[in-house]
Amino acid sequence: MRYVKGLVCISCQKNYAPEPDRYLCSSCGENGLLDVEYDYSLLQSEWSREQLQSSTAPGHWRYLPLLPVDPATPRPPLRVGGTPLYHNRALGEELGLQEIIIKDEGLNPTASLKDRASSLAVVKAREAGNNTISCSSTGNAASSLAGSAAASGLKAVIFVPERAPGGKVAQLMIFGARVISVQGSYSDTYELSAASIDRWHWYNRNAAINPYLMEGKKTAVLELAEQLNWQMPDWIVLTVGDGCTIAGAGKALQDLRELDFITRKPRLLGVQAAGCAPITRAWQQEAELQVCAEDSLADSIAVGNPRNWKKAVRAVRDSGGIMINVEDEEILEMMKLLGRKSGIFGEPAGVAGLAGIRRAVKAGIIQPREKVAVIITGNGLKDIDSARQAAGEPYSLAPEIEAMEEVVCKEGLD
Repeated sequence: MRYVKGLVCISCQKNYAPEPDRYLCSSCGENGLLDVEYDYSLLQSEWSREQLQSSTAPGHWRYLPLLPVDPATPRPPLRVGGTPLYHNRALGEELGLQEIIIKDEGLNPTASLKDRASSLAVVKAREAGNNTISCSSTGNAASSLAGSAAASGLKAVIFVPERAPGGKVAQLMIFGARVISVQGSYSDTYELSAASIDRWHWYNRNAAINPYLMEGKKTAVLELAEQLNWQMPDWIVLTVGDGCTIAGAGKALQDLRELDFITRKPRLLGVQAAGCAPITRAWQQEAELQVCAEDSLADSIAVGNPRNWKKAVRAVRDSGGIMINVEDEEILEMMKLLGRKSGIFGEPAGVAGLAGIRRAVKAGIIQPREKVAVIITGNGLKDIDSARQAAGEPYSLAPEIEAMEEVVCKEGLD
């Protein structure tokens, strides 16, 4: 980790050595989230956009100088990152824009952006000499961890709330994780995972407190910048649950500006489900977080007590961006709209950003001519029940051509 200076507490500014199992500030406890600090001057003198362009490293490991891992530590063999960008005029027009840029993170190995964080977690667990890694999750972080752990020969212990979609739980079981379905909320699930990790000394993959995981998530935006040839959009749009993903986006923008890889910094639009929006409330009121209910079908972002909210709020404010809430009905509409205008299948939490864009355009926050990029964080196959609710049921017909004629006439297929 040649370019890592250390870890610093966001509350008291105390510095720590970058030990692989250092999670929080000893003085501030759970209020003492840590940031990874880099030696940008040394990085600038030894690494450039041209060197990056010539890299043959797979996926997100091409950004290794900006990742807090020992280059000698074995990495999971799954290819993470390298997800595509699509410029879509038809979808943009539906949202009130001239065009929209879509980054499809559902094409990662376990079908979500969380693979970027879990791949780093597995590496850090190895650096810590730990063969068992654990986390709590509503689904995507869990399946990504289970997949990376399986590919690396590590044991995974996963805690999920009982409301976790069946598709995500099935992934965990297929990957061989030890799955604990907790009879309670996500907050209950997190507390049990934290107590268990502490008691049995497993490596902690909970992104809410592990400072290294945000560094993995930031690679989605580093990659977006490179794919756009460093010509950044006016806005980057992300859904927000525990706050780690949008905080990672903020860290990526900081890295890119410090290294002079980009000349302007986009604004961040953070989108929460209206039924579970504690970070939006804290941002709007400029106040401490108030824990709330977890009432949304967008399970991946339904986090009533997000631990990473301070970093999320900081990232949005530093970018000059905003937070906005959307209703579940709007999210379901966007699942269908995204699929029909782009051929991309996004899960509810993955498409909520599109609903946020439509609201922001109508409110005059985003202008129609502005360039907007949205990150679809997870694949819709993870939550089939919501997909069927959004799209409806197929026609059920007797095997008779007369019945088919009615459908053809109704749908205008003749």
